[in-house]
Amino acid sequence: MQQSAVPELAHTHTSPLQWVATATAIAGVVALSSVLQPDPARAAQPATGAKSAAASVAAPDPTGVDFPITCGPAKALVTKKASGDLDGDGRPETVAVVRCDAGSGTPPSGVYVLTQGEDAKKPRVVATLIDPKERLSVTDFAVRDGVVTATLLGYSSADVPSCCPDVKDEAKWQWKNGAFVRSTPSGAQSV
Repeated sequence: MQQSAVPELAHTHTSPLQWVATATAIAGVVALSSVLQPDPARAAQPATGAKSAAASVAAPDPTGVDFPITCGPAKALVTKKASGDLDGDGRPETVAVVRCDAGSGTPPSGVYVLTQGEDAKKPRVVATLIDPKERLSVTDFAVRDGVVTATLLGYSSADVPSCCPDVKDEAKWQWKNGAFVRSTPSGAQSV
């Protein structure tokens, strides 16, 4: 009979006592790791002072706001809204697209910026981006990274029926030097 080159090793056969010892050692490591935790990350800590208090303020709610739009017997209807910090003060503003709740045609939209002071009970309109007198309707609309963008539908002349806007434009507003500045986003074209 030929013997193998490597003798049989006794420690390769496990016993129940070895399994219990291994399980106990693993349980000890897990228990110790739950006690020894690293310091919390500093980068994700909230700012202190006025900025952190401002960041916890809710965005203004456009419900019940008196918008500068004349609707006659119809009511003003908020069709779209989005919020974000537009002026960099750490407090969110809300941008609302509002039109008259008319039964037919394409009623023009107004686009308004709302803010709410720390002690104010009700939000107030602080800027008009689109006045309904411009006869524009807003389709796509967003607030991202302090920028308001919208797709605007309008009319090439007064002869075009209000049901059928024939001009499409892209617009973008950004707070600069104390006012909202309108521009056309790159790549946008009028139709």
